[in-house]
Amino acid sequence: MGPLVPDIIGNELNFIVALFCGVGFGFVLEQAGFSTSKKLVGLFYGYDFTVLRVFFTAGVTAMIGVVVLAHFGLLDMNLVFVNPTFLWSAIVGGIIMGIGFVIGGFCPGTGICAAAIGKIDGMFFMFGTFIGVLIFAEGYPLFEGVYKTANLGNIRLYETLGISQSLFAFLLILMAVGAFWFTSLIENKVNGVKNSDLKLKRIYVLLTGVAIIVGLSAFIMPDRKEAMLKELNNNNFVASYNTEYMTSDELAFRIMDNDANIQIIDLRSQKEFDSLSLPKSSRLTLTSLFEKDANKLLSVKNKINIFIANDELTAKKGYILSKELGYGNLFVLQGGFNQFKKDIIEFAKPDKAPTRDEIDTYRFRAKAATVIPQLIQENKLKNAGGEKKQAKRVIGGC
Repeated sequence: MGPLVPDIIGNELNFIVALFCGVGFGFVLEQAGFSTSKKLVGLFYGYDFTVLRVFFTAGVTAMIGVVVLAHFGLLDMNLVFVNPTFLWSAIVGGIIMGIGFVIGGFCPGTGICAAAIGKIDGMFFMFGTFIGVLIFAEGYPLFEGVYKTANLGNIRLYETLGISQSLFAFLLILMAVGAFWFTSLIENKVNGVKNSDLKLKRIYVLLTGVAIIVGLSAFIMPDRKEAMLKELNNNNFVASYNTEYMTSDELAFRIMDNDANIQIIDLRSQKEFDSLSLPKSSRLTLTSLFEKDANKLLSVKNKINIFIANDELTAKKGYILSKELGYGNLFVLQGGFNQFKKDIIEFAKPDKAPTRDEIDTYRFRAKAATVIPQLIQENKLKNAGGEKKQAKRVIGGC
């Protein structure tokens, strides 16, 4: 299942949901006639384009579902595994797949569907599939060179084309609609149908209109992460955002008091975090605030989340993102971590005579300058060698 945020479907429930999805998928395939080789090869001979329509519809539906779920923050796209593209193995594999499809009349999925309901040709097809898998596995050292040639990485088509995700979604829907109309004309010509039913044409027109409206909706649901991160580039917007602050003195007191209710969200680089990090702190980035790990951290009840960075502006960006994502009990370290180091960790008493209020502040900071570094060192030793468990990409699909 997809990496939903928050964990709407847990790991245990995943298997149950996957079972029902598999049964439903097989049922739909069989009812659509995909267990019949004549219907499948009709795509190649031009008399039946059901396969093209079904797979186009499935692709478009999945695409719109992903766009909608990602827009509303229900799907963590960073954990969705994108299969790496090996150009030559894709070309060779596509040729073999196409030849096997037109000769055998099945693809691996429909072959299993046919074999499952007792069709002999489906059973023979699956037997050939197993032989092919065995040959590839045993002969892999011979095929490895071709298999791994021209690795293009984990590419996405809209990124390769240099267009937005919304525009790509709209164009793909237009392509699907155009393919439906064009293949209908081919079917009518091959099957000798001169005048198709007027009622059927009206249905096609209605479905075309609905598809275009759905395609246009992609523009009002842009990638949520990209839109929010782009908004943070406006420093005037960030500076004017209503923010809750915590002073260096208050944070130092809470750390020294071992306050169990605080969580420090450190937005500095990994190198800086490893070199010097406060107790009760976790390192995140602005982009990782959209991910599962951040959700698990920031969703803990009765916790006070304090965002820190070298400067106050960067910490405020993390605060804004978290606020817009629906998290609560958020604060920004006033002046940033650099100011905290100056006021607390590296505190030096000024030469000028302090006022009555400053005497208590300086006394506290002098004590904190001794205690905080000790706590930092103890925390560093405590966490040394500890491996943080992180969410992993979901690998799978057909």
